[in-house]
Formats: sequence, C-alpha cells, structure tokens
Amino acid sequence: MCGIAGIVNSAGLNDGERLAVERMVNVLHHRGPDDSGTFFDRKAGLGHARLSIIDVSAAGKQPLCNEDESVWGTFNGEIYNFAELRERLIAKGHRFRTRTDTEVIVHLYEEEGEACVESLRGMFAFAVWDRKNETCFLARDRLGIKPLYYAPLGGRLVFGSEIKALLEAPDLPRDVDPQALADYMTYLWIPAPKSIFRQIRKLPPGHTAMFDREGLRLRRYWDL
Repeated sequence: MCGIAGIVNSAGLNDGERLAVERMVNVLHHRGPDDSGTFFDRKAGLGHARLSIIDVSAAGKQPLCNEDESVWGTFNGEIYNFAELRERLIAKGHRFRTRTDTEVIVHLYEEEGEACVESLRGMFAFAVWDRKNETCFLARDRLGIKPLYYAPLGGRLVFGSEIKALLEAPDLPRDVDPQALADYMTYLWIPAPKSIFRQIRKLPPGHTAMFDREGLRLRRYWDL
C-alpha cells in the first residue's frame, strides 16, 4: 500500500499549493512509511508516500520520470505483467533506470497515452503529469481495489488516495453531500462517484480522467 497525492493548477502552482502537496504526503505517511517524495513543475505538484515492494532500492523513489523528464508519475498498487510490458517497451527503444512497475507505467503512457491502462493487469491508482502537453492523467484499476479521490475546482484539480489528504488543499469546500449521507445511512457505505463531501468525488473503478486547461473528462475503459 502506498499513497499518492497532487495538485494541478492551470494558472500556475502557487506557494500555498506547493506546501499543501507536502502536507498531503505527510497525511498519507501511514500508507507508505518507507519513503516519501514530491515533484513540482510550474503548473503541477505530485506527491508519494512509499511502501517498498518491487525494487526496494532508492532508485524506485517516487514521483518517477521517463528519460527526458517530460512524463512524471506517482503510483499506488502493483502491476502483475510489468516485466512483460517492460521488455516490450525496451524493444521499442525506451530506456529504464529501475526495475519498478512504476517506471513501466510512465513509459507506457509515453508510448500509448490514455490507452496505456488497457495493457495493465493488476491493482492500481496512479497519476501521470505530461509536462509537454500540460495534462494530468488519473487512472483506477478495473475493480477499484485501489482508492482514488479527486476534486475539480475550476482551473484546478486536487487528488489523492484518501479524502483527508485532499482536505489539506487550500480553499477546498467541505460541504456535506446530503445524498451521500443518505446513501451511507441506507447502505453503510457511499457508492462511487460520490463521497461524503459534495466537491470530492471517487474515480469509479475501470475509469480514467484527463485534466487540462479545458477541464476534466472521465472515460470508462472497462466494463464487466
């Protein structure tokens, strides 16, 4: 279990948002006590709390990038077919610095874009920041084993593995969603995409989300 977090601001990340990403990672420390890290670009900040499973060396520290640092990723989960995908990507000219499944996701996104999730077998929630196109790509595994919450705030996007991480973001509304509260009282849980907070959503299982200057677009890539 790891924790991921981040904030994207189409107008440019401010100092308060950078500090918020650091706090988000701290809140997720219990999910990844082995290490933590952050990456900041002009418009995006990614964070990661690491529980070392595959390639436990320091080389596997996240967020992690491709060769030219144009694509950055933060990942929670495990990709069961990462070795097979790694060989396929090496054959296409990609160069790897680690033995992690995280780096496979980064290169696979570089190669296939949004369609990369269709090649992945495993349990996962991840975010990829594309520096060239200034887009943030979120994805969740087919059955929703790994959690991923997000909050679109106009020209900003806040995301993380747990709701309490998102609440570290400045100016995030905390209005309770009455329908979500009714669902909880009825079912003892809150079905996706709702959460207890009106502004915070769960990315549904088998879905991806792409955030750019035009806004947020969800796509279902798998259906039982």
